[in-house]
Amino acid sequence: MEERNSSGDLLPVDLNTPDWGTNITAPNGRNHTGIPLCGIMFCTMIFLSLIIALVGLVGNAIVLWLLGFHMRRNGFSVYILNLAGADFLFLCFQIVHCIHIILDIFYSKTVDTPLFSFVVSNFSYLCGLSMLSAISIERSLSVMCPIWYRCRRPRHTSAVTCTLIWFLSLLLSLLEGKGCGLLFDGLGPDWCQTFDFITAAWLIVLFVVLLGSSLALMVTIFCGSHRIPVTRLFVTIMCTVLVFLFFGLPYGIYQFLLEWIENFDYVVPCDFYSVTLFLSCANSCANPVIYFLVGSIRHCRFQRNTLKLLLQRAMQDTLEEEECEEKSSSERSKEMKRV
Repeated sequence: MEERNSSGDLLPVDLNTPDWGTNITAPNGRNHTGIPLCGIMFCTMIFLSLIIALVGLVGNAIVLWLLGFHMRRNGFSVYILNLAGADFLFLCFQIVHCIHIILDIFYSKTVDTPLFSFVVSNFSYLCGLSMLSAISIERSLSVMCPIWYRCRRPRHTSAVTCTLIWFLSLLLSLLEGKGCGLLFDGLGPDWCQTFDFITAAWLIVLFVVLLGSSLALMVTIFCGSHRIPVTRLFVTIMCTVLVFLFFGLPYGIYQFLLEWIENFDYVVPCDFYSVTLFLSCANSCANPVIYFLVGSIRHCRFQRNTLKLLLQRAMQDTLEEEECEEKSSSERSKEMKRV
């Protein structure tokens, strides 16, 4: 994400440090001279962000490979596939951004980060949050309106919804990038601030929808008149939502809201940008871990299986007992065919 001062002008990244931790200027323009602890913290967060982003890139690439080419897709797996694509794109930018900051720390301004890459970062972040909100709404509808969901839900709802999400996120990111001078000439700080506030308003709407649908889902399952079993798909969605609320949301709040608060970076003890960067990388990295972790739990025990099988189990909307019955019946049918 681009860094601006209170007037909306872009600030250069200047991390020249002749003495480790004693003269570090964060991308938001705040200088940590005389605060070695904050300088060390900033460098540590950037290094950790790079490591986590590399791990998350591999994890999301595996999810994309398995869901895209080796598994049959249903309504929810389409959303998971697109969420993995948004996380993959977001982590690619963060890796490039972290490497650029590290090069500035040790080698003093070698290569400039292309400004349009910040548009890609906003685009992928908005896509990820929108996909997560769509997953939560879809799951809530499947639980609260099961008859309608099974009988009258349009077949290609997931694909159409994902296409609209990619288009709207791209449009909003391009408008924000044009207003802030990230694409060709900017429209001025007033337009930049306006588009940032519009983006922040959209983020708030998505957050309210995500939180509301998740709470409605939990109330329906645990407090409803009819007992609804807790499946692996429910656990996967809830874990993904909780991780985003704690790790992914601070990044959007800081980038589109807190940056415009005058002297905000001087109120907090140390630079807040590197912390949100680290948390956002952890959020995108955690999703594949959640899928494989939930899929590996069977009868409250961890079991080793192929990644494809673990991913399939993480998206199953059936109980473990039903899985065992289906597996035994399929084995019996195979034996009958052999006989």
